Amino acid sequence: MTIIKHELRQNRTAFALWTTSIAFLLIVCVFLFPEMKGEMDSVGELFASMGSFTAAFGMDRLNFGTLTGYYSIECGNILGLGGALFSSLLGISSLSKEEKDRTAEFLLTHPISRTRVVTGKLAAVLTQIAVMNLIILVLSLLSIALIGEDIPFRELLLIHGAYFLLQLELACVCFGISAFLRRSGAGIGMGLAAAAYFLNLVANISESAHFLHWLTPFAYCEGADIIANGSLDGGRIAVGTVLAAVGVAAAYRKYIRKDIR
Repeated sequence: MTIIKHELRQNRTAFALWTTSIAFLLIVCVFLFPEMKGEMDSVGELFASMGSFTAAFGMDRLNFGTLTGYYSIECGNILGLGGALFSSLLGISSLSKEEKDRTAEFLLTHPISRTRVVTGKLAAVLTQIAVMNLIILVLSLLSIALIGEDIPFRELLLIHGAYFLLQLELACVCFGISAFLRRSGAGIGMGLAAAAYFLNLVANISESAHFLHWLTPFAYCEGADIIANGSLDGGRIAVGTVLAAVGVAAAYRKYIRKDIR
């Protein structure tokens, strides 16, 4: 618990900034919906004529005149990119920062095993992601209630649940990479999150690149698929779970044996 509390206290500023920023942008998008609702038919027609750009974001399969269609695109992109970047940065810095900041000597001289160090840091990362998503979900539901719209609980819970799983997957993969680093890996974490996002766009645009959907967690966060099917894609989530498990296993294996300077 000491390590978890220390990690949470150390990351509290970054956590507050990321959570506030994502939540604020989501609330702004929701509050804009009543103003744009009457113009959504013409907007939908415009997007429908934009070919590959429309397909990249799944806008050709959604009705912008409905709250769920609007929310899954506008708010989904904010939550997807913002949450992916934050979770990747959390994971990639968790283990490597001890050597980068030269605090490993202090930490590892305490009567605590490296296994407990890795476990505590992983628990802190997952806790921050879970709390951030809970706060954002509650504020999103409140903002929808404030504009007088009926809350589509099932669809919203599925969308937020999908992005929560995405963040966990990226965090665990980056956590595994972090064990191999001796310096800051912020660029690697942000690059991985951005690459996953753009791989999904490419897979949506080109039929010959559909196989890329199995390589990016953004594939099971497609709002159009979630709303149409009323469920998440279990196969792609299973692949993501395996990748996350490999990342965590690699972190334990490497950090326990690592020659830490």
